[in-house]
Amino acid sequence: MDTSNPAVFVNAELLPLYIQRKVRAVVQVLRIEGGTIFGKSTDDRQLIIKGPLPPYPLSTFVEVIGMADSNQSVRAEKITNFGDTFDTLTYNRVCQLANGENKSLFI
Repeated sequence: MDTSNPAVFVNAELLPLYIQRKVRAVVQVLRIEGGTIFGKSTDDRQLIIKGPLPPYPLSTFVEVIGMADSNQSVRAEKITNFGDTFDTLTYNRVCQLANGENKSLFI
């Protein structure tokens, strides 16, 4: 596993802290327009995912790994289906833990 450039766990609230850095977020896909996904972060805020979409249909929830582009958008490098049901509250808590006093436990 390559740990030289880890992706930080983020939700929409934390995204502005990591502009131009690699992040990972779970997003509920609300709609797709062109090559852009408009979704809802695990903290119920809008996120915009830009970049090439995978050649397969997307599930309701996807994990996006990419560069934080702005306070509200990620330029995707990888999109992975996470299924049609997902515990957003638990993931949101993981984001908080990964960016708080337990930060050193997360790569």
